Amino acid sequence: MKANNSNIKTILIVNDDGIYAPGIKHLYDAVSHLGDVWVVAPVSEKSGVSHAFTFRFPLRADHAGWVADRKGWGVHGTPVDAVKLAVRSIMPNVPDLVLSGINRGENTGVDLLYSGTVAAAMEGMIFGINSIAFSIRTEEGVDFANAAAFAPIISKLVLDKGLPMGVFLNVNVPTCPKSMLNGVRITSQAPSNYIADVKAESDETGSNFYKMSYKKVLTGEGVGTDFEAIRDNYISVTPVHAKWTACEMIPVLKEWEL
Repeated sequence: MKANNSNIKTILIVNDDGIYAPGIKHLYDAVSHLGDVWVVAPVSEKSGVSHAFTFRFPLRADHAGWVADRKGWGVHGTPVDAVKLAVRSIMPNVPDLVLSGINRGENTGVDLLYSGTVAAAMEGMIFGINSIAFSIRTEEGVDFANAAAFAPIISKLVLDKGLPMGVFLNVNVPTCPKSMLNGVRITSQAPSNYIADVKAESDETGSNFYKMSYKKVLTGEGVGTDFEAIRDNYISVTPVHAKWTACEMIPVLKEWEL
């Protein structure tokens, strides 16, 4: 895999809703003028698969006809599979930018642990590529307009300025009317958790199964967070890294009798 030495920027678009989802098409249309755009994404929805990838079975990839110049590929795997396959095999050069989304549904707070959209951007970051994840809040309805308008703005800034190694951006956008959009906030990830509701039922054979639903709730201060921003009709931009070490705990553990 070669580095991209051309003056034309190369962009990889991926998602977890599937390569035929409306959000990825809106993102493609929004950023196509920024450079040479490729779309490599799962063939079907893979929401909630986090950073899962395939290693026990071969991966298949098929052309997606809606992408120009045969630069669209549907991967029979996860969002992370799509990034790995694009960077290592499908694309002729390492992309300058990885864009993931536009996801139907917000990815704030604890969602970052579960989201395939966020994981795809993180995988791009792991490859050393500038990466951004885009998601919309859908409680007000499904409307990609605000996100599609903002995507080329922040994508161009990242292409021009770059991000620090080990950092990617997680962007969440409200779907309010444009006249009610209050601006952009730089935010932190909200402390939050899911409250699970489990209902046990039986089928006609008497076998048990379970239906699970979830509600996200704050578990700490929400001020200045992604969760708060989009509920106040602001676009939330959160810098994220994958280093999970609790450095402040290291000297404490060294005092333990291990």
